[in-house]
Amino acid sequence: MSKGRMEAFTDAVIAIIMTILVLELQPLTDLSFHGLWEIRTELLAYFFSFFILVVTWNNHHHMFQVVKSVSTPVL
Repeated sequence: MSKGRMEAFTDAVIAIIMTILVLELQPLTDLSFHGLWEIRTELLAYFFSFFILVVTWNNHHHMFQVVKSVSTPVL
């Protein structure tokens, strides 16, 4: 298997995870800073999860810069 297929697959999986993260956010009841303050724990968890995903995605792509091909044991 080429490394491009593996990268494309993992990109798709991470994109789906990010989409699910966004869909879990509830809409604001009050469109002000007070409304944002009420959901601060959810927003903090969202931003932390998003940051972890971005770091993982970035490291994954850096790792695949040195990979020549993907074998069965890697899968």
